[in-house]
Order: sequence, then structure tokens, then C-alpha cells
Amino acid sequence: MLLTLLFVALLTFYVAWNLGANDVANAMGTSVGSKAVTLKQALIIAGVLEFTGAVLFGHQVTETLATKIANPGLFAATPEILVVGMATVLVSCGVWLQIATSRGLPVSSSHAVVGAIAGFSWVALGVDAIDWSSIGKITVGWVLTPVISGAIAALIYSQIKHWILDRPNQIVQLQEWIPWLSTLLISVFGVIVLPSVTQPVTNFLIEQVGLDIPTYDIPLFTGAVAAIGLTIISWRQLQKTGDEGNKGDKVDKGDKETSSITPNSPLLTPNSPLPTPNSPFPTAVEKLFARFQLLSACFVAFAHGSNDVGNAIAPLAAIVYINSTGSVPVDGIAIPIWILILGGAGIVGGLAVWGKKVIATIGENIISLQPSSGFCAELATATTILVASRLGLPVSTSHALVGGVVGIGLVRDIKSIKFKTLQGIAAAWLITIPISAILSAAIFSVARIFLLWK
Repeated sequence: MLLTLLFVALLTFYVAWNLGANDVANAMGTSVGSKAVTLKQALIIAGVLEFTGAVLFGHQVTETLATKIANPGLFAATPEILVVGMATVLVSCGVWLQIATSRGLPVSSSHAVVGAIAGFSWVALGVDAIDWSSIGKITVGWVLTPVISGAIAALIYSQIKHWILDRPNQIVQLQEWIPWLSTLLISVFGVIVLPSVTQPVTNFLIEQVGLDIPTYDIPLFTGAVAAIGLTIISWRQLQKTGDEGNKGDKVDKGDKETSSITPNSPLLTPNSPLPTPNSPFPTAVEKLFARFQLLSACFVAFAHGSNDVGNAIAPLAAIVYINSTGSVPVDGIAIPIWILILGGAGIVGGLAVWGKKVIATIGENIISLQPSSGFCAELATATTILVASRLGLPVSTSHALVGGVVGIGLVRDIKSIKFKTLQGIAAAWLITIPISAILSAAIFSVARIFLLWK
């Protein structure tokens, strides 16, 4: 059994590697496409935060996939069948994700793992072995994910476009909106994550210090401080950019007059958007949005790690449970930390080595992105994925991000959307479930002959 566990652990790392190359590239694609971060920076950021999200929040989705797709009660008398089946899930998912990544297609690892589990279960014990109610809930999540993410992205971008980008005084408008954007950005992350992250501090204050404080006081305080800090930093960055733009503009015109920005104001500039010399961004507004997008990209990477690591490690978690207890997992299982670490490490490695093609598809080949639009798409994606992770639903990051990007395109101009790219992505989405199911069923049929023959 030790050799079996070692083999399955290597398969898990292989799947996580391919998942990182494909799905994590989804998470960082918009940031690279809008030039908010370089490819190298994206790899480092995603690596750290994907790993952190996987280890801290990866257990809930993993439990769903390990215990809710195949009907575990039917495998109670023959746990060895479930072990072989979960191993074939890893093989089929890894192969399909590698094929899709080599072609630059952002497919859903959630589709692949659910289809593979259903495929081997059907072959092993018949149609009743599949928990169709759980499949139904997950399928509804897949359908709603791009719609919800697209709607959120469209709503946020339409407001930014109306109140900031389409106004002649973009700088002044952005100055007024910075506190709201900072609060929105911190809130999306904070509502889902901060309660869990700050729980040890709350417990210490209650148990050791003797403070009788409500559970959500520390998360609210932490979020408020972060939002205020982000607002002040952003004001200063905008003022600095405005000063640089004014100086460059005056030098070009041969104007020796002093700048009109007063020392006590965060920013009081001319109404026209200022250019940003020696910068990849066309205006000071987009330069600041690039900083916001950097944060939103971090949140997407963290959200992805918390949700999609389950796609790689759920089969291993089920096999480890069977090995240690001699029974199949029914209601829920505790995920050992080393499994979460293994999945996180595989994701990071795959992104670093193979992630470039899918990053290009998401970031450049659907619509042309600026930091302001990329920020909205990533914020919508992070919101959708983090909520799904809290609910234990294995939704698709690629669905959420593509939906967010399309939502931006619909607000900006429907003609800006490259529908040929979308057709290829949609086709890959549709065939992922049947292909992974067929692969899993075929591999399980062969493996059962050699491994379970008595």
C-alpha cells in the first residue's frame, strides 16, 4: 500500500502541475494582458498566493469532490475499487489538462475531475454509483459562474466607465472614487477570508487576555485599517503621478510656471487626463488602476488556490482515508496538511513552466484590456470564486474569468470581443466532461483487469 500511496501522490502532483499551467494562467492572464504585471511578476505572485490559498482554504472543495460525486455508500464493501477509480481519475484529468494547455485552451479542471469520477463510477458499479443530486448542483454552479461573474464585472466597469473614464476630469474623479474602490477591493477579500485568518487573534484576545469581543470585530477592524491604508497610499501615488505628468507636460511646452497642485490636497490637477511618460499605461488613471489590478490579481490567485486545489488532491485524500481507516469516506474527511502542500507545490510548478500559452489566450485574445477593465474582471472573478469556495462548490475559475472579460466587452463594445477565441474556449469547455469521463472509464476498465483480477 505504501507503493500505491507514493504512486498516487506522484499522479496528484502531475495533475496539480497541469492544473497550475492551465487554471492559474487564467487567474493571472488579465493582469499580464493589461501590462499591470510582467509575466515573471505574475508567476511569483501567483506562486505564493496560490500555495497559501490551497493550504489555508483548500479543504472544503476537496471534501465535496472526495465524498459527493460518486455515491460512497456503494463502494463500502469494495474500497479497493474506489482506490483504483480515484487513481484513474488523476491519470485522465492530468492527460486532458496537458493536452488543452499545449493548445493554449483554458479548460475547466473542475469539469475534468467531476467527469472522470462519474466515468469510472458508471463503469465500476453502474449509473446508481453517481450522486446525481450533487452533479446537478455543481452543474448549475458551472452555468451560473460565467453569468454571475460577467454581471458583476459589467456592473463595476460600467460605473467606473461612467464616473471616471468617460469624464474630462478623470484625475479628480478618480481621486473621489479611490476610497470606494479601496473599500470594495478589501471587502471582497475580507468578508470571505479575514474571519478565518484573524480567528487565532480573536481566540487569543478572548481566552488569554479576557476581552469579551464579538467574533467579527477583529476582521472588521482589520479590513477598515486596510481600506484606509490603501486609500491613503493610492492618493499619494496619484498625486506623485500627477506631479510627474504636469512636469513633463510643462517641459514639453517650455512652460516654466510652477505646478498647480497644492501641498495639502491629495490631488488638484488640470481636468485633462495626464499622460504617463516612460510608462506602458496611457494615462495616470490607468497607471493607478494597474496598482489596484495587482491587488485584485493577488485575490484571484488566492481564491483559485482555495477552490481548484481540490480538483487535484481530492482523489489522493480519498485514497489516504481508505488506507488509514479501511473504509470509504461517506460524510466528510479531514484533509492532511501534507496533501494540501503537495497540491499547492504542484500548482506553482506547473504555472511557472507551462503557463505562458493560456495566459496569452485569456489576457490578449478575447478583448484588449487596460488595467481599469482588467481590475473589474478580476474583482468579479475573485468574488464569484471565493463565495463558491465558502459554499464548497467546485466552480470553474476559467468560466468566471472568461465571463468577467466578456462582461467588460459587452459594456465597452460588443464588436471588441473576439468571438472566434470564445468559440474555441466554449468548445473545449463542452468536450471536457465527456472526454474526461470516457478517458477515466477506459483507463479504469483496463486497470481493473490487471489490479483487481482475482
